[in-house]
Amino acid sequence: MISRREFIALAAVAPLYVSGCLRPGAAPRGVVVNDVHSQLNPTRVDRVVRVDSLSSVQEAIQRAARKDQVICIAGGRHAMGAQQFATDAVLLDTTQLNRVLRFDPIAGRIEVQAGIQWPKLMADLAQEQDGYERMWGIAQKQTGADRLSLGGALAANAHGRGLNMKPIIADVESFTLVDAQGALKTCSRTENEELFRLAIGGYGLFGFVYSVTLRLVPKQKVQRLVELSRVDDLMPEIEKRTANGHLYGDFQFSVTPDDKDYLNKGILATYRPVPIDTPIPAEQKKLTLHKWKRLVYLAHANPEQVFNEYADHYLSTHEQIYWSDAHQSSSYVNNYHAEIDRKLGYAAKATEVITEVYVPRDALAGFMKAAAEAFRKHEVQVIYGTIRMIQPDPESFLAWATRPWACIIFNLHTPHTQTGKKRSAAAFRGLIDLAIARGGRYYLTYHTHATRTQVQTCYPQLPQFLRLKKRYDPAERFQSNWYRHYKKMFA
Repeated sequence: MISRREFIALAAVAPLYVSGCLRPGAAPRGVVVNDVHSQLNPTRVDRVVRVDSLSSVQEAIQRAARKDQVICIAGGRHAMGAQQFATDAVLLDTTQLNRVLRFDPIAGRIEVQAGIQWPKLMADLAQEQDGYERMWGIAQKQTGADRLSLGGALAANAHGRGLNMKPIIADVESFTLVDAQGALKTCSRTENEELFRLAIGGYGLFGFVYSVTLRLVPKQKVQRLVELSRVDDLMPEIEKRTANGHLYGDFQFSVTPDDKDYLNKGILATYRPVPIDTPIPAEQKKLTLHKWKRLVYLAHANPEQVFNEYADHYLSTHEQIYWSDAHQSSSYVNNYHAEIDRKLGYAAKATEVITEVYVPRDALAGFMKAAAEAFRKHEVQVIYGTIRMIQPDPESFLAWATRPWACIIFNLHTPHTQTGKKRSAAAFRGLIDLAIARGGRYYLTYHTHATRTQVQTCYPQLPQFLRLKKRYDPAERFQSNWYRHYKKMFA
């Protein structure tokens, strides 16, 4: 443990590392790092090493092995479940591993270094195809933020807003991984197949993913169709639109607790293909950064008003045209909550913390009613919430998408006090119980608040996952505080 004085001193420089302003090559020993969104994972690592090539990755791993040090891996640092940091470990920062290695315009495959973030990947892909009449694009990415690494998406087996898509493992042709000895391995469905299944959704515990080969999809234009709806009516409408060829969509629900339709009414937006020559007007409505910040502020200060303004904006974009990849991009402002804290005079620093739970689609309406009742009773403040669809993932070892789920994402306002953190943790455990009662489960990615019983119920394979981690990495070279939490839980 470090003293309070040491922590305060180190925390003062931590934002520089989070934002990438301070070069880790010159970093002092004992650097405090944190996640970008929840900011609830301040972790003292031994040092930060910014790797920028395969040889630098191998050298860093071999150096750590000679010194018997453990390694953790971070890219965009948005993950908030403690999976990218390990106390006293050597942190390998992947942000400089951001190059395209190979592009196959015939097969629709692109190999990129795993530290590349979505905006650069999409820009580089467009540049590779400059002048092409028909182009390839990404199938899906996480929404809500863009500056997330592809390696991080694999580590969590992430998903986007596809109406009929599986998690990202379905979009991965192969990847290369540097193991604990510094050896490079190719992992695919035919080569090192078990490692392929373990490392995607394996939270960085089986080695350093150096490059990823993505399966692309034909880039097309889509039209957004928006309407006000209710959870009670959502699934039949989603099923109808999916059957009619709509590719993407989500439902953003009201977070106004005084409204009788709390967590029920919302905005349904789906995207259907249109002819490739359909023009995209320059004057289309956009969610500007100023508007985004206002809506986030209102979500804290006036939930009823924020729903009305957000609904007005979204309805004004009905029938607008987008590229199938670009429409998945999202604005995000680092440390946005500091301005909200100041404006609203919060006594303690606060941020939002995310959880994601899954229920069978026919159980969605009942789940949302029960969640609304529980949130009102315990005065839980939901800042943002959305519902998406997912198809089953039969491949990854630690699979979370085990059937066609409705995915429900909640952002909870969380003051950084013991009371505030305990309240959010209790709310998350309550949501997990509500999901389990309906045959559902939850996403391991966002927090470690689940009880052992909840973890075992939702992920009965986790003890075997931990045993396989030891088999592939006997020295436990790759670690995280996430791993240490579950290792202790299942000791």
